[in-house]
Amino acid sequence: MARSRRSPVLVACASLALVLAGLACRAPVISQEPFATSAAMTIAAQTTALLEATSTVPIPPTLDLSTATPAPSDTPIPSLSGTPSCTDRAGFVADVSIPDDMNLPPGGDFVKTWRLKNTGTCTWDAGYAVVFADGNLMGGQASQALAGSVPPGASVDISLSLKAPVTNGTHRGNWKLRNAHGVIFGLGASGSFYVQITVGATPTPSTSGETVYSFTKHVCEAQWVSGAGALPCPGTDGDPNGYIRVINDPVFQGGRPDDEPTLETRPQLVNDGAISGRYPAIDVQTGYHFKAVIGCRNGATQCSVKIQLNYRKDGGDLQNLGEWIEAYDDEPRKLDVDLSTLAGHSVQFILAVQANGSSVDDAALWLAPRITR
Repeated sequence: MARSRRSPVLVACASLALVLAGLACRAPVISQEPFATSAAMTIAAQTTALLEATSTVPIPPTLDLSTATPAPSDTPIPSLSGTPSCTDRAGFVADVSIPDDMNLPPGGDFVKTWRLKNTGTCTWDAGYAVVFADGNLMGGQASQALAGSVPPGASVDISLSLKAPVTNGTHRGNWKLRNAHGVIFGLGASGSFYVQITVGATPTPSTSGETVYSFTKHVCEAQWVSGAGALPCPGTDGDPNGYIRVINDPVFQGGRPDDEPTLETRPQLVNDGAISGRYPAIDVQTGYHFKAVIGCRNGATQCSVKIQLNYRKDGGDLQNLGEWIEAYDDEPRKLDVDLSTLAGHSVQFILAVQANGSSVDDAALWLAPRITR
């Protein structure tokens, strides 16, 4: 019988197969435990942050953004057109002249002066202008160049010569700023600053109902947070972390339109998500009231939220002034909260909204939130 001969090539292939089989048996197993541990730690941290703020609305622990997660940067990417890579923003400081709803005679001349702060990173110069946005122009120019230079962090008084309408009633004009490249911006990048007067034959001596603080005007001076951390102001519709923005022509549930500036507050897009804004402290006096109209945005048919007015008195613990449950099938609710118990104290007011379960459709509106006397 002839002896079989194995080809050297076949022998080499067989040896290689055995080596590869041995390596396959020794392939490392990737454990999922580190990922599970990381997820558990994240959930625990988020749960602790939500529970420490308040027993009713999970507002992040201290509302002090000095240690919060930094807000996403919205500094524009430099373009090839030569547009500067800085950000234009303005903040409202004060009405130097003509406070809101001041009574003026029909056709009377007046000078409106706002004090604004450059809260962006671009320096304002003579290439910048104040421009009419909408409403009643009141005999003013459609645009007026700024005088001098306003570096970031500085404030400037902007004055316009205007004329009261001849018809009785309340009249309002909204204004914004325009940079040297023709880009229009405003308070917190998009909000308007405005002049609002009342024209009547006889000025009323009473100051009852006078607005002493507007939460809409000062919206971006507040520190807005959700369970995801600090939020930019203004925010962007659809941001899953939650957002705050100003709407000048809001429509409430049921198609009820209005023309007063309104805050739209959207909780973080998680079950029982929350959002809150802590405003700078103000000195409360006898006779002060918090007023607003609250409800859901038109079209948000699954909206169901808890809305709270909270506060810290003289830097103390977080406390609650009121809580209201709003759903899409409800009528918008008018709020009038007496602040007499806080008179004589420095008070930080916090506006808060929490989803009742899913937050997918929870767009809550605050129409003209303000403090009056």
